Amino acid sequence: MIKKAYLAGGCFWGLEDLVREQMGVIDTEVGYTGGSNDNPDYRNHPGHAEGLEITYDDTKTSYKKLLDYFFRVHDPTTLDRQGNDVGSAYRSAIFYQDESECKDAEAMIKLVNDSGNWDNPVVTTLEPFVKFWPAEPYHQDYLQENPGGYTCHYVRSFSSYLEPNNKE
Repeated sequence: MIKKAYLAGGCFWGLEDLVREQMGVIDTEVGYTGGSNDNPDYRNHPGHAEGLEITYDDTKTSYKKLLDYFFRVHDPTTLDRQGNDVGSAYRSAIFYQDESECKDAEAMIKLVNDSGNWDNPVVTTLEPFVKFWPAEPYHQDYLQENPGGYTCHYVRSFSSYLEPNNKE
């Protein structure tokens, strides 16, 4: 079955570039979500996070696996910041679509906090999904079009949060 997930973890360019390569991910689109205005754009997106819409095949991956990877490619312990990007647009957030996704996100945050991989606790927010607004075309696939472009995202060396605990 084809599903969508909505995550934010700093600048959407780097998050998109890494997530798109995951098994089961069919498509990614960067945009804005979680804010106060309709039709946000790069210059006017109050309260919105730079987010990522992930279209995936749940017979090849799972929401839990996407969350696991998400927590390994950005720092979920920095409030409103990733690398040089500062402000609420760069917050770490999971935009859940139903109670099941919310419970999975809560369980993953507990695993991440209990792992000891981070010096500080997770500050990732859990926010109900309302609407996703695609970003301008020049932001889509940005790092594929501009391979030398800025990113603060990378895969951390620690292993999956799910595998050591045999949880799926």
